[in-house]
Amino acid sequence: MNNKVIHKANTRGKSDHGWLQSYHSFSFAGYYNPERMGFGVLRVLNDDRVAPAMGFSKHPHDNMEIISIPLHGDLEHRDSMGNVSVIKQHDVQIMSAGTGVFHSEMNRNKDLEVAFLQIWIYPKMYNIQPRYDQRTFHPNDRLNKMQVIVSPYGESGSLIINQDAWLLLGCFSEEVIYSYNLRRKENGLYIFVLSGSVTIDSETLNTRDAMGLWDIENISLHIKSGSELLLLDVPMQ
Repeated sequence: MNNKVIHKANTRGKSDHGWLQSYHSFSFAGYYNPERMGFGVLRVLNDDRVAPAMGFSKHPHDNMEIISIPLHGDLEHRDSMGNVSVIKQHDVQIMSAGTGVFHSEMNRNKDLEVAFLQIWIYPKMYNIQPRYDQRTFHPNDRLNKMQVIVSPYGESGSLIINQDAWLLLGCFSEEVIYSYNLRRKENGLYIFVLSGSVTIDSETLNTRDAMGLWDIENISLHIKSGSELLLLDVPMQ
């Protein structure tokens, strides 16, 4: 297949700030790779670990859809819209930065690190009113299947994004052949392996490996027992 890219875990960019350990699937901050400027409208996928009581102080964003998925620990969010909240494992947070917003993200715990995925997606409509939301998604609802956590219209109780994009999580306790149909023909699919192993078109991906596919309608995933996946079904332009 010529319509694919493979990003092995050990080829990601790496930033070590002491209090922050971050792996970058795409060019970000001090990591620049002209062949990794994003996947369609998916601009950033950072795999972050933040030391106890540390975090990102107040900083601005505009015209970006920002999604945070905690993997463990507690992350405290504050923003210029007046939101103060804590997100933790099994929560998902989304912020439409729109015309502009300031926010901070801090590890709430003084003795435990926090790990989370930080995802940036270019919006469909620019200069909208900033918006914030978060929700808890029970892991039993994605056992041996994919659970929609983000979608354009709140599909199946998911968070709403200002883009024709769908994000799904799956947790597999048994070996499964899973067929995924893309939501739109203009979209591509970025598959990120949180843990375990999945085989796609004879290519095996392991923990933190990823594959992007486009110009397809559906794809078959051979998922091994004990695997967790994140699927990002996003417009390619």
